[in-house]
Amino acid sequence: MNTLNIILVIAGVLAVWLIGVYNSLVRGRNRVKESWSDIDVQLKRRYDLIPNLIETVKGYAEHERSTLDAVIQARSRAMGAQTVAEHAQAENMLSGALKSLFALSEAYPQLRAVESFAKLQDELSDTENKIQAARRFYNTNVMAFNTMIESFPTNLIAGQFGFQKSEFFELNNESAREPVPVKF
Repeated sequence: MNTLNIILVIAGVLAVWLIGVYNSLVRGRNRVKESWSDIDVQLKRRYDLIPNLIETVKGYAEHERSTLDAVIQARSRAMGAQTVAEHAQAENMLSGALKSLFALSEAYPQLRAVESFAKLQDELSDTENKIQAARRFYNTNVMAFNTMIESFPTNLIAGQFGFQKSEFFELNNESAREPVPVKF
């Protein structure tokens, strides 16, 4: 009778521990999903601002069609991205295209003077800052979740229940360091 009680207590403690680990894995996965949705909201806001910006620039720099087309194509690719890695690559391309678009304002002083262009540029800058903050939040949650999945003994349970590591949302900082070409 005494041995049976000890076995039941050990089995009960083990069951409670398994439930706790499983629930913490579920919480971690949901935090990653929630933080990705924060990024998604900001990216959508960015995508919605771009057509207005392009329309404003069109009136002043119509012969800069290749720059406008590059922004439109980059936006389309970014909107169609499915995985985190695809989003990161598409966002890098879009950021580069937007830099070229804003460089046009240096070549066209009358464009800089347009209130709607300045307002859209400010809104886009604010959105970029929000995307950076959401990306940091997402990557922090991914790091915590991945660490939990890789740590012993949680990794044994994570593997049994099909929990997989999440991808970081990393943007290429090399394009951010390159100067924007300005043509006059």
